[in-house]
This record gives sequence, C-alpha cells and structure tokens, in this order.
Amino acid sequence: MASGSKMEFELVNGSSIAVIGGGPAGSFFTYYALDFASRLDLDIRIDVYEAKNFSKVGSGGCNHCGGIISESLVQKLSTDGVIIPSEIVQKTINSYTLHVEQGDAIIHTPSNEHRIASVFRGCGPKGCTDTSKRGFDHFLLGLCEKKGANVIREKVSALERMEDGIIVKSRNSENKKYDLVVGGVGLGKQALTMFKKICPEFIPPKVTKAYISEFFLKKDEVSSHIGESMHVFLLDLPQITFGALIPKENYVTLVLLGKDVDQDVVEKFISSDQVKGLFPKGIVLKDTAPCKCYPQINIKHALHPYDDRVVLIGDSASSKLYKNGIGAAYITGRAAAKTAIFKGVSKKSFKKFYAPVCRDLDVDNLVGKFIFLVTRVIQKSSFLKKGLLHLVMKEQASKNSKRLMSTALWDTFTGSAGYRNILRRFLNPVLLFNYLRSISSSTLTFRQSKHEMHQKAIGHLYKNGEVIIKQGTTGDCLFVIQEGKVEVIFEKEQGEVKIAELGKTEFFGEMGLFEKDVRSCTVRALGDAMVLTVDKKNFYKSIQEDASLAYRLLEKMSNRLREANMKAYSRNLDQDSEVFLEKEKELQ
Repeated sequence: MASGSKMEFELVNGSSIAVIGGGPAGSFFTYYALDFASRLDLDIRIDVYEAKNFSKVGSGGCNHCGGIISESLVQKLSTDGVIIPSEIVQKTINSYTLHVEQGDAIIHTPSNEHRIASVFRGCGPKGCTDTSKRGFDHFLLGLCEKKGANVIREKVSALERMEDGIIVKSRNSENKKYDLVVGGVGLGKQALTMFKKICPEFIPPKVTKAYISEFFLKKDEVSSHIGESMHVFLLDLPQITFGALIPKENYVTLVLLGKDVDQDVVEKFISSDQVKGLFPKGIVLKDTAPCKCYPQINIKHALHPYDDRVVLIGDSASSKLYKNGIGAAYITGRAAAKTAIFKGVSKKSFKKFYAPVCRDLDVDNLVGKFIFLVTRVIQKSSFLKKGLLHLVMKEQASKNSKRLMSTALWDTFTGSAGYRNILRRFLNPVLLFNYLRSISSSTLTFRQSKHEMHQKAIGHLYKNGEVIIKQGTTGDCLFVIQEGKVEVIFEKEQGEVKIAELGKTEFFGEMGLFEKDVRSCTVRALGDAMVLTVDKKNFYKSIQEDASLAYRLLEKMSNRLREANMKAYSRNLDQDSEVFLEKEKELQ
C-alpha cells in the first residue's frame, strides 16, 4: 500500500486481498476484481480461503442452496464471457408448474430457449455415487484460479486489525497481512463474530430457518414425473411462504422457505396430495431423502457491512428475500470488486459506492415482503387461488395473449426481476381487471398436460447450417455463443462471402441493439451450436448499472475492426505486388 493519506486506501501494484469464503459471493468478487485490475494493468494478489472441498458429495461440499441459476444471471454472466458448462447443469428449466389445492397450471418460459438452470452446489447429495461431475461452486472457484487467484484450503481462525492492514490467521499457514479482507462467509455465527472484531459497526443480518432436501429418483422417473418444470406450491400450510420441487438429473430438490420451518411442517407439506401426486406411487418421501438440512436464510439485511480495508458480501451483507441467493452474491460481489479496484478500500469508498447497491437490494426486499403478504392472503383463499389459476391457464392457452400474470409470476419464481418491477406489473390495471374477471367466472375442471423434454443445456440449439440471423431482417437482441461455432456470411448477387467464424463466449448481432436498420449479415451454425439470446431490456439495464459490458463490447468491436483493417491491408499489399510484377514484366 502506498504511503500518504490520499493513496493510503487505494490498491496499487503489489497489493494483496484475502477473500474469506470461496462460495459464489467470494468467487464473484475474486473473478471480477482480477478482471477489473487487468484493465488497469494493476498487479494484485488474491488469496481465497475456503476449507470446503466442493468436489465432495454431501454436506462437506455443499453450500445449502436449492441451486437455481436465474434467467437474468445467465444472461449477465454470458455477456461477461462466463459460460456455464453443460456438464454443470443438472436440468434446464423450461417452465414453472403452479400448484394449488384446486389444480395446477404450467407457465412456460417467455423465450424460445432455456435460460434457467438447476445445479448442485457441491458434487452431489449424500449417497451420490457419481463423483465425476462438478458443482456450480467448484466451477466458479476454478474460474478464479484460472484468473490467477490462489486458493488456500484452510479455515480462517482469527482476524486482527493493524495500522497498515488486516492480519489473517489460520491453523496451519503462517499469518499473513492483507490490504483488504473480503467476507463471503454466509450466515455462520462464528465467522460473522470474527468479522465484527475488525468491523465494529457491523450488525449481522436477521435470519430464519428454511428446509432443503434431495429426493433420490431414477433418471427416467425424474423425467416422467417431474419433467423439466420447477414445481411451485401455494398451499394453505402454516409457516410456509414458498415451496418448490426442483428437478435435477437423478434427484429432486425440495425447498421450503418461510418462518422457522420445522420437521412437522415438512411432513405436512410432503404428505399433501399435490406433492405426493408428482412422485411414483408407493414411494415414501421421508425415506428417500438421504441429504437434508435446515439452513439459515437472510430475511433482513446487515448494517454497515464494511470498514477501512474490510467489506462483507453476499448473505453476510444483503440477499434477495426468499429467492436467488446466487444472484445477490453476484450483485454484491461484483459491486464490492468494482469499488475496491476503481475507488479504493476505505470505509468512505465502500459507503459511497458499495452501500447503495446493498441498499437497493434492501429496499427491494421491503417491497418483496409486501408481495409475500398478499401471496399469503391468496394462499388462504380457495376463491382467490382458483381465479389465479384460471387466469394463468387462459393466458397460456392463447398465443396472442400478453400473458401479464404469467410473466409477472415467472419473474417472481425465477428471481429474474426485482420485487419493485414485479409489483408495478401486478398493479397494471389490465392485469387487475383480468384477475377480477377470472375470479368471478373461473371453473376449473382440468389440469394442463406435461411439457416436452428438451436438451440439457442453457440457450437454444441450432443444427449445422441453421440460420440464426438472416441478412435483411430486423432485430433488437444480442446473441452469445454458449457452445460450438457460427459463421458470418455476407450475401450478394454473385454468391456468399464468408466474413468470420465465431466461437464460444463470443457475441454477434450487437448492432441491432443500437440501430433500427436491418441485419447486415447472415449468421448460421457451423456444426451444432448452443446460442443464448440477450434481450434489449436486460442489455440496457446492465449498461445502466455497470459500464463493463459496454467496455467489453467496444473492446470486441475494436478487435473486429482491427482484423478487418488488417485483412484489407493484406489484400491491398497483394494487389500492389501483382501490379509491381506486371510493371516489371513490361520493363523486361
């Protein structure tokens, strides 16, 4: 750390950072801190302390989460060049099935592709025999190592503040001093107490107890009974705010969120007809869940999760109420990294640039509490639930419907939009009118059929030669290649001219986001290619929140322009050489 008051809390070449906790929050911070530092040619060292081995089965490798990656997070990671490998994905979610006592309704994805994934956080549940696969947390931590982070497989025992840094102590390693210590430690009481000693104004989050278990089924049983739909339950059961069954390859994850969920509540839920009806006949659910836990979840944000040279992220600071903890880990981890690299590591910097991001999550959660209060009223009323179900069925059955209720519920369940955005849509006068009309006229006498099965990957699969973008058509979205290659073709009267080949993590179609003109080229799959669409709304939201995507776009477009100039220069050289040879022949 440089001397002098102005530079005292700025990272410089040779600065060191300790990240305590290698889960999603810690990994996101590490990945983006190294990425941002590389843009400034800043040479920093990051040590990630993580005692857990995410390649183990059972609780030793698990971070106690349902394991859903939301639609918006998949898109944001893709535009940042982070592609979730297909082998990490347990199932792609192409619909949500809403269950109430009066029936059920399927809400299909608003797009024509898979943009939601279920994953394991470790290698798999207790009793899992297939140890060849790796979980999401293992994947993220691996990305950090590839970026240059050093992973220390030890548990931190103490933190001590010094005048010029923070001392990190562990049992087996020597004590080390760091210019910044980042806490991605979750909600463990011991770890939060340790941080409070070096961050005295910090007040830990308020928590409650949830429930997660993994039901083991055969792969074909998961496909035939659960399918690729996440099953959401709005049942009139005490203490349960939200219940869901999440399909994976050989398991089905049960997540119950509410207020201090206990074993009696769990048994009432799994004994309900709506839940039992989704499993093979004769199965005893409480005997088929070898892996179960009662994790704590964040229901009220922390206060002052930062100080000079210290910042807490993820669940330790702010999360998303009852959903999408991985998404909140991304938001807080990335924001803390951006602050540390570009603005400094003082308490003042974190208060000015990091705290507003946490505050935005906290305000959104207040709106979420109101939404869940209304949801609880609906849960207790068969009349209101019947109308809700009828409206969803009606919207899903009509191709021309705007599906106002369906899309609002989709974003509520997926965590792809904030609660304020969702509330504004629920208060749409047209939606309210349709709901009231549905309540007065609904008669449910059927259930929707199960959906078809699709490939286990995120995005849309294009076969060899299949056109993704057609020259001359209009478009307003960006495409990111998840797997495989595409070719860019310019079509003219004399035939086709191949301009470029693009591969994994590269994007195309970006000009459609800025211009209302038609597409200038045709893009088609070169072999099988998995491609993800990033819609204009999410793109501009990302640009407003952070200029990093704009930086990456400009960088890529600059590289393409340079390549085009080099090709043009090479062609001119070739033409000049031909002219020179012709002149030489004439002179001879």
